Amino acid sequence: TLPWVYVANEMGNSVTAFSIQGPGELLRAEQTLSTLPPGFTEANTGADIHVHPSGRFLYASNRGHDSLALFRIGPDGRLTPGGWYPTQGRCPRNFALDPAGRWLLVAHQESDSIVLFRVDPATGALSPSGRAVEISMPVCLTLIPAP
Repeated sequence: TLPWVYVANEMGNSVTAFSIQGPGELLRAEQTLSTLPPGFTEANTGADIHVHPSGRFLYASNRGHDSLALFRIGPDGRLTPGGWYPTQGRCPRNFALDPAGRWLLVAHQESDSIVLFRVDPATGALSPSGRAVEISMPVCLTLIPAP
């Protein structure tokens, strides 16, 4: 509900937070933060980005570091880094949150798997559920709420 747009910068390995200036007006870049931990220098590209249904957390995937970056969304819309979570596979191209925000699925294009994580509702932290599905080169996930 905040007047913000968050953009994953694939080649820049970063997320940019833009404020919306008003109806029909331009976006203003307010901050750009790395999706990688300090000191990581290997090849990487960003891929996917999602805001948690609570509006309190943002996740971005890293292909190379093979992780999800967590950012906390402040009341003013600005981002604060919240850590990095290994995705238990190679090339996490896409991921999806369930509508209640309790689960997160990650599609690993190069290791042929979809891995399920629990989401801590208070912190946004991810923990492995121990569940995974083998499937050839998954690249996109869409969760449809039950009727």
